[in-house]
Amino acid sequence: MSTEGSRFLQLADVCEVLNISSAQAYALVRSGELPAIKIGGRGQWRVERSALEDFIAEAYTSTREFVESHPFGSGGTESD
Repeated sequence: MSTEGSRFLQLADVCEVLNISSAQAYALVRSGELPAIKIGGRGQWRVERSALEDFIAEAYTSTREFVESHPFGSGGTESD
């Protein structure tokens, strides 16, 4: 990521951090799931670095809660 230390990230940076497509990042922003601001004449999206970190932390919490309430099988073993 070329914006180390910057407060705001471009959607391309968000894509890189989350390893998702630009369409997925745009959908997260448009749905409000990932808070962002729209700036400039062309309306470019920017995501605050701390908002992305909060989003990631919440995703871990949501995933943990989902896994705990929807266990896979009874043995708990999964091959890698």
